[in-house]
Amino acid sequence: MEKTRITLQELACRIGAAIAADSGTQNVWVTAEIQNLNPKPQGYCFMRLVQKDETGTRQLTAMEAVCWSNVWPLLQRKFFDGTGQRLTNDLKVMLKVSAQFNDYGFRLIVSDIDPAYTMGDLLRRRREIVERLTREGVIEMNRSLSWPIPVQRIAIISAPSAAGFGDFIHQLIDNDARLRFAVKLFPAAMQGNSAPASIIAALGEISDQADRWDAVAIIRGGGATSDLHAFENYDLAAAIAQFPLPVAIGIGHTRDTTVLDFVAKAPLKTPTAVADFFLDRGKKLLQFLNDKSAMVCQLATDRMAADKEMLTRLETRLPDAALGLLARSDRALTAAAAALTNLSATRITPARSQLDMMQGRLASATADLIRRRLDRLQSLAEMIALLSPAATLARGYSITRIDGHAVSSPDQVPPGAELEITLAGGTVAATAR
Repeated sequence: MEKTRITLQELACRIGAAIAADSGTQNVWVTAEIQNLNPKPQGYCFMRLVQKDETGTRQLTAMEAVCWSNVWPLLQRKFFDGTGQRLTNDLKVMLKVSAQFNDYGFRLIVSDIDPAYTMGDLLRRRREIVERLTREGVIEMNRSLSWPIPVQRIAIISAPSAAGFGDFIHQLIDNDARLRFAVKLFPAAMQGNSAPASIIAALGEISDQADRWDAVAIIRGGGATSDLHAFENYDLAAAIAQFPLPVAIGIGHTRDTTVLDFVAKAPLKTPTAVADFFLDRGKKLLQFLNDKSAMVCQLATDRMAADKEMLTRLETRLPDAALGLLARSDRALTAAAAALTNLSATRITPARSQLDMMQGRLASATADLIRRRLDRLQSLAEMIALLSPAATLARGYSITRIDGHAVSSPDQVPPGAELEITLAGGTVAATAR
């Protein structure tokens, strides 16, 4: 029996025709996750569509797809208008596709998209993260923190070259209230798949020196709304929810919302909005202090006025009080004089007589003591004069010296030594033999 043979191209044509003839493979809506999105300069775009299991961890199937140049620009605009973001990898989408098999193999031709499905999926994922954080009891932890008073030391997480970072610094530092802030940038990626891990690492660095900061600002300026997809992340949301310092978020535009807005202390929209938030707090504190200062000044003024009024009243009453005091003092002095007179008659006069007698005795005893002491001094002076060196020399004695030192023995005088001999009448020089 002769075998039927066909070429590979013929087989491809048969398969392609069979697929094209099957209405179940043409213009059908399928749900999948986009991977390997690869736009071409010619205007068309290749992509890989993947289906995963319910856990999102295991791939069940995958197919290659293409969106031709006559559809791709319209598809992008439709998706952006419906979701506020660009088509990017890892998004769940609903696409209208037709199966095609030709000489280049099997692939799906994308002709339309349903943005509502993707938006619904994003909301579902966000809801799941919020519900998980709620179950874990951490979603309100950062939101329940109190702002320090004042908030002056701010740790900033942002990309160093981001325009939003510059806008934030300019808005915060160059303020008309002349408020001063201490700021430091902790660099991190603010878009792409690496953004969550990079921001978490920056938060860890700030946490190690938490006592140096009052608050954290996570900011991202400009950029595509689609880049916010990176912030719909459980690990990042959990890190912010449990962070020990209040966190302010400014990573999008006015209409943008992420799961981080549900966990941060201050969910704001833009970097300048975050700067204005801190400035408003500083201005309110400054106004509070000014009000308190004015209140203290007013209280002091009122107290001084009251004291002045009291002094005025006392001034009018002082003359009468002085006259009364003088009268009481005069009566007291009169009574004291009478008491002193009586005391003089009964005690002071006898004591004075006794004092006079003791004074006479003391004068006589002092004169006797002085006379005896003078006699003793005279005797000592005579004895000192008798025993003095001058008296000894006068009795015929002499003092012999060599080089100014007195000599007491002939052994101390070497032959030829120059001697100095002191007598009662003067000094004689001699030479020893």
